[in-house]
Amino acid sequence: MTADVQSYIDEIPPRHRPLFDRVHRLILNAFPRAGISLSYGMPTYQVGERRLHVAAWQHGISVYGWDKGRAAHFISRHPHLVSGKGTIRLRSEDAASLTDDELSDLIRGSLDA
Repeated sequence: MTADVQSYIDEIPPRHRPLFDRVHRLILNAFPRAGISLSYGMPTYQVGERRLHVAAWQHGISVYGWDKGRAAHFISRHPHLVSGKGTIRLRSEDAASLTDDELSDLIRGSLDA
């Protein structure tokens, strides 16, 4: 992990850090060789040509770059988490009701070749 990515992670507010760490862990569990860099000012996980951006905001964590077709099952179960085109907005209270398997499905659907 580059120093700029680590600096970004270190600056995540403590109330959102557990959620970010959870998503980060799930990505690396599924894709241990994923490249991690800053893109558009946020940590970006890359596997081949596929990218998934994960950013901390005031509300919690947002996930960008997921594949709409591959995430259809996740979206159908959690339509309230979709915010705008290509954004999944995870608040800590919302994420508490999501299983690691559900988040992992979203991640794999986004980064699998």
